[in-house]
Amino acid sequence: MVEKKKVSEKATKEKKVSTKATEKKKVDTKITEKEKISTKDIIKAVEDMSVKELAELVKMLEEKFGTVAAAPVATTGTKEEVKEEEEKIEFDVVLANVGEKKIQVIKEVRALTKLGLKEAKSLVDNAPEVVLKDVSKDDAENAKKKLEEVGATIEIK
Repeated sequence: MVEKKKVSEKATKEKKVSTKATEKKKVDTKITEKEKISTKDIIKAVEDMSVKELAELVKMLEEKFGTVAAAPVATTGTKEEVKEEEEKIEFDVVLANVGEKKIQVIKEVRALTKLGLKEAKSLVDNAPEVVLKDVSKDDAENAKKKLEEVGATIEIK
């Protein structure tokens, strides 16, 4: 008899728990059905909040949706300027190191730049120096190839 009483009490408790859960779901759906909040109402509510309340709201939203609110990254310049930086079309050829064949490097620098002997020698002696400035990618690659053939170390920037 005692066992039957315990079993019936347990069943009653389970029914109460399931009834409460069902009632809670009904309440939740009633709120959403009755009070649909417009975007304007949300904006107005956010405008009226203090900074502390907004911070708490952000934390709750992050926890609820599993995301992180990050500030947008500031860029300098217009979209066109950013694209130009990404698609670089002009390069500088820099003589980083002369190598062992200094005379051949001077000859190649003269051929590439149309400099005189004295200017080309000065450029080679003062390495690292810019040999060609604002040239196309193909021209930069060709100059690099020619100077590396005679032993120089070249960087393209």
